Amino acid sequence: MPPACGAKCGGATVPGAVPRVMRRLFHCVFPRARIDLKLRAIVVKFFTTDGKFSFIKIGTQLVVLCALVLGLVAFVGNNKTVTLNVDGKVTSVQSFGGTVGQVVKSANVELKPADRVSPSADAKVENGIVINVNMAKAVKVSLDGSEKTVNTTAPDVAGLVTELGVASASSVSVPKDAQLAVDGSFVAISTPKTVSIVADGKVSAATTTAGTVAQVLDDAGITLGADDRASQPGNAHVVNNMVVKVSRVDTSQTAATTEDVPFNSLTTESADMVKGEKEVTQAGAAGKVDKTFKLVFVDGREASRTLVSETVTVQPVTEKVTVGTKAKPAAPAGANTGAAAPSMMNEAMWDKIAQCEAGGNWSINTGNSYYGGLQFNIQTWIGAGGGAYAPNASLATKAQQIDIANRIYAQRGLQPWGCGWAASS
Repeated sequence: MPPACGAKCGGATVPGAVPRVMRRLFHCVFPRARIDLKLRAIVVKFFTTDGKFSFIKIGTQLVVLCALVLGLVAFVGNNKTVTLNVDGKVTSVQSFGGTVGQVVKSANVELKPADRVSPSADAKVENGIVINVNMAKAVKVSLDGSEKTVNTTAPDVAGLVTELGVASASSVSVPKDAQLAVDGSFVAISTPKTVSIVADGKVSAATTTAGTVAQVLDDAGITLGADDRASQPGNAHVVNNMVVKVSRVDTSQTAATTEDVPFNSLTTESADMVKGEKEVTQAGAAGKVDKTFKLVFVDGREASRTLVSETVTVQPVTEKVTVGTKAKPAAPAGANTGAAAPSMMNEAMWDKIAQCEAGGNWSINTGNSYYGGLQFNIQTWIGAGGGAYAPNASLATKAQQIDIANRIYAQRGLQPWGCGWAASS
């Protein structure tokens, strides 16, 4: 194309007479620098028709170019870089959202009414803003053995512990920096407690966060033997001021004893003997039995013994007694009935009292209304059953008087005898 028909722009000939303003636009778009010829040809074609600049085409392309520029400016202006922290998971997102809620939603985070968002969901979003989202979580918590479900927005275990207000020294089953899941998290917390341990003759107090009695004993270095017992089950939850007593149990010992075996008594009746009389025809003798016991010692003291075996080494001899069945002849008035008295018990004691009461005369009758060696009056003698022997004690034998005296002694002691003191002389 003849140079006269165009002008230079950065070393290239631009066809046609171009107004100054278009040249300035051209130079604005393409600075005076080396431009690739192919790119220059594309630009010339973009603004010309049949090799000549077309104002209509230029205007149309400028409108399109302005729309693109304005769209780009709007795109750049509305697009924001936002830092999103969801329960400790931090991401950088690009968003066109105008509010915090829109940005969170565009990041595919579904908010529930119980979730906590900072800034609030309706706050305006600025470029570079940090949005913190704490999701609502249902966490199963075992606090000192008591389980409950806690609703929280804390992102991690440490935040949950703080919300619960438990002591910072509490024992937690999972690391405190562990993240909480929206569903399915379980946290066991044991708060510090004072526990007293009684074991091996010592009493010790300790502050512990152990959850069970077994753990308390283990932490204290106390090992239970197979038969040892603790006052609380090993799986019992620890409570404040609990007392745990350990009893050492020894079941390894036995004991052997030899004991008497009582003899039996066989009674035979005889019509040749007066009723009330009896005769031992064969003396009884106790046998011997060896016994073995299993012993249980608790803290060094015998608590129980259980018979595990016994062997009779000497058989007992049966006592044989003959008793009379023949009727007694009627006793003359004022005479002894002849009824047999049992063997004399406490004879030495009654001898001392009789010596004091009647000078040791068992048949004394001075007419003072007191009879016999132990000075019974008629009322006391008959009331105690003495009438079975005689009308009064002076007519009774020593054995009969001692029998009646023992009956009274069993009920009233020595109180009826003024010489009762003599028994201990």
